Amino acid sequence: MNYRTAESFSRVHPPPITEVTGWIAGRRPGGPPLVDLCQAVPAYPPAGGMIEHLKMLLDDPSIARYTPDEGLLEVREAICSRYARTYRGRLSPGQLCLTVGASQAFWLAMLGLCQPGDEVIIQEPAYFDHPMALEILNIRAIAAPFVPEEGGIPQPAAIARLITPQTRAILLVTPSNPTGAVTPPEIIDELYELARYKGIALVLDETYSDFIPGGVQPHRLFERPDWDDHFIHIMSFGKTYALTGFRAGMLAASGGFISQILKAQDSMTVRHPRLTQLAVKYGAEHLDQWVAENRDLMERRHDLLKGLFTQPGNHFELVTSGAFFAWVRHPFPDLSGREVARRLVEEAGVLTLPGEVFGPGLTRYLRLAFGNITEATIPEAVERFRSFS
Repeated sequence: MNYRTAESFSRVHPPPITEVTGWIAGRRPGGPPLVDLCQAVPAYPPAGGMIEHLKMLLDDPSIARYTPDEGLLEVREAICSRYARTYRGRLSPGQLCLTVGASQAFWLAMLGLCQPGDEVIIQEPAYFDHPMALEILNIRAIAAPFVPEEGGIPQPAAIARLITPQTRAILLVTPSNPTGAVTPPEIIDELYELARYKGIALVLDETYSDFIPGGVQPHRLFERPDWDDHFIHIMSFGKTYALTGFRAGMLAASGGFISQILKAQDSMTVRHPRLTQLAVKYGAEHLDQWVAENRDLMERRHDLLKGLFTQPGNHFELVTSGAFFAWVRHPFPDLSGREVARRLVEEAGVLTLPGEVFGPGLTRYLRLAFGNITEATIPEAVERFRSFS
């Protein structure tokens, strides 16, 4: 390569999932079957009814054509109706932009909010793609530190102390990736009021909100008539409807903000795939019960793993957990999370993510994800942690 690349890219670590899955090749020959606690995607297939519906759509030539930048009106209307059920939400189609996964929604939000040199406050442990993107965009990520005693729940007073004249947004993932912690609605209300007072945005990535135990309403912001004054919502229907490969995301914000970020949308992806949009429409109109059943499935997996993991004799400590994830402290003070994670996959056949990919000071932690395992394999997975030394 005889040309210069952007310096901001050289400062960013490689994608963690790619790095960690590359360690599988170093496993001991004849070792136990791999237990994948790494990537947080649903292993179950999409609903059968949706698959049959999509098959029929393929016979329509229009399925291959462009849609509006913001997405088909009928799809956005179906989503608004769903949010009226799940959030008691006051959303209109003009406040929505369908995106290529939640990742593109995040990029659009940051491009619309920030200039190079601006600051965004992130709660550690932070979903690794967020600081990676901010670094590439030359936006400063200001970390609110992880407090184990608070179970990973953000503290508004601590966040308030980090706000400067350069701050453009408070960014929070709830339920948290990687800890699984669900931020209570009253904390979200307090953060919204803080954002309003400071004249900045509260950006919530709610990719896993459909997996909050009991189907509890995630927050009350969408009930406010002024919700879009200081709130930007990011969502992944890929997790909700097991469509991760379809890249089904969404950004919800004020109509004025949407009209601005559509300029980037048009120059970035041009249009969101029509087939993906119609899959989301089908899900919003027909799959509430299917979503609830899978939420209960993930809750059972979580409860089983938590119950077994916290029994006496396990030197790995479960610090906090919920939704798709468990956040675990490893018992080796002289080893980094990366070293422990690599040894776990090579020696015990357990694939996890090291804590430091979620924040530079988090070397004593590992992230466990439940999407790729079943209730039948959880006891064996926990036993491998117990016997690891």
